[in-house]
Amino acid sequence: MLKTWLAHPLTRGLDIDDPRTTHLRRQIIQEKKFLRQIYVEWYRAIVARLPTGPGGVLELGTGGGFLSDFVPNLITSEIFCSPNIRVVLDGSRLPFADSCLRGIVMTNVLHHLPRSRIFLAEATRCVRTDGVVAMIEPWVTRWSRFVYAKFHHEPFDPGISTWDLPPRGPLSGANDALPWIIFSRDRLTFEKDFPQLQIELIKPIMPFRYLLSGGVSMRSLAPPWSFRFWRAMERALEGWSDRLAMFSQIVLRRVD
Repeated sequence: MLKTWLAHPLTRGLDIDDPRTTHLRRQIIQEKKFLRQIYVEWYRAIVARLPTGPGGVLELGTGGGFLSDFVPNLITSEIFCSPNIRVVLDGSRLPFADSCLRGIVMTNVLHHLPRSRIFLAEATRCVRTDGVVAMIEPWVTRWSRFVYAKFHHEPFDPGISTWDLPPRGPLSGANDALPWIIFSRDRLTFEKDFPQLQIELIKPIMPFRYLLSGGVSMRSLAPPWSFRFWRAMERALEGWSDRLAMFSQIVLRRVD
């Protein structure tokens, strides 16, 4: 009953893999002012890591986002047809020439990719030298283990041995622990298998605000006016981020 009440009315009862759900989430992000401010903060953090110079920027899994407001000529993409995207593509088969991109960016996407190794190989091929793969993804800490395992609708398995996901729908297939598995638990394996993608940044962030916002599928639990208070609270707790964070900003830089 509680989950039913908390579910956002626009998407309640819709299949998460239905493209209509993704379209409605764009409206949800714009209308939920607390959530929209989170996305603005994430987008600014991503943009700050993009190199200047030649090459396009691909956003993988644009969904209901609005990163194009921050990156001119952004190549927006999704795995199915959806408004406000330029390219329909699969992350394991990027339709771009070698070294033609200065960046690949994503927000809450990597943990949905069924074959992350193939994506990382494709990203290495498509991103130019000094280009980046920058993302905001779920992260594993003591606090997030409790939240993701008990309250989140997506699968969460930090103990799984493989980086691959079992076959499911494009959005219902997931493992919220996957970014942590690749870049923290299995970091030595990643560095050995992808030596051209240097880990430049892993910054655990945001223990409370996204949860309070309700995300894109739940009602908001905090009024917009409280955003600054919760941001200040999180900044005061930055020393505890390794234990409390629910997300991480991750930046990989292509080197030769």
